[in-house]
Amino acid sequence: MDSIRLTQFSHGGGCGCKIAPAVLADLLSRAPAGAVPPQLLVGAENADDAAVYQLNERQAIVATTDFFTPIVDDPFDFGRIAATNAISDVYAMGATPIMALAVVGMPLDKLPGEVIGRILEGGAAVCRDAGIPIAGGHSIDVLEPIYGLVALGVVDPARVRRNDAGLAGDRLLLGKPLGVGVLSAALKKGLLDADGYREMLRHTTRLNTPGPRLAQIGGVHAMTDVTGFGLAGHLLEICRASRLSAELEAGALPLIPVAERFAREGVATGASARNWAGYGGQVEIAAALPSHLRTLLTDPQTSGGLLVSCAADAVRDVCHVFHDEGFDDVAQIGCLAAGEPAIVVR
Repeated sequence: MDSIRLTQFSHGGGCGCKIAPAVLADLLSRAPAGAVPPQLLVGAENADDAAVYQLNERQAIVATTDFFTPIVDDPFDFGRIAATNAISDVYAMGATPIMALAVVGMPLDKLPGEVIGRILEGGAAVCRDAGIPIAGGHSIDVLEPIYGLVALGVVDPARVRRNDAGLAGDRLLLGKPLGVGVLSAALKKGLLDADGYREMLRHTTRLNTPGPRLAQIGGVHAMTDVTGFGLAGHLLEICRASRLSAELEAGALPLIPVAERFAREGVATGASARNWAGYGGQVEIAAALPSHLRTLLTDPQTSGGLLVSCAADAVRDVCHVFHDEGFDDVAQIGCLAAGEPAIVVR
């Protein structure tokens, strides 16, 4: 098992292997419209984190799926990261996860059963931490290793937190620091030491458990999790869905220190450039800011933090929930404002 390097089988690891935002938008525009029953509270219309289907006045089902190719070489860690990332979409809707189904694609002629088993064990360990079972799944024989989950949750329909409900004047808070994609690129280049790897795992295997509690706060209007399209990309989704602009304070952005150092040295994922191209010119970075900031704004975050849009008088309560759940890196990074969907970084 020690001789197997999972990342050698993947062309792009973690959420960095997502289809670029502009390409994805084009593909989805070609798909025919399907049935939209009134019980479907959240569908594909605003690129939200999960679908939400109302069962009755007090209950709705939240359903999502997320899977990707290896971002690390250790199979157990790969399984943990992939499972944490998938469950995050349930938390981002304000819901509580209830069960998961495994999505497994493995090159059976290249990976021994022990390695595949460790991937599954890693995913199962995270589901135990979340208090949910893996109740089934589906597996296929493919060229690149793929692992993830279909994650299901429940929520009171009145507590659903969508990405289209931001209000002008809302403050923006981010629950985890940026830079996971940079660390994954450094790992693939052989530049990441043991301390840097532990830092990467610390963030990518932390479940976004504040989500359901944040949804109980009346002043929290919108939420999403920051993943493959980077902070700028997922904030743009809030802006477009809410028909607002956003202002970010560069100095307030929480960053993983070692990732910032690598970014200054030019380390980046290929997905970072694809993300920037896919924003359609809707992100403006002040000329006086350092060039590596663009790398961190576009950096694909595997199992990234919750991005919260809330009223100014709710900031204290939001920070309290994050801190109470152990998210000490939470930071207020900017605000939403009236205007065409765009982001200005100062």
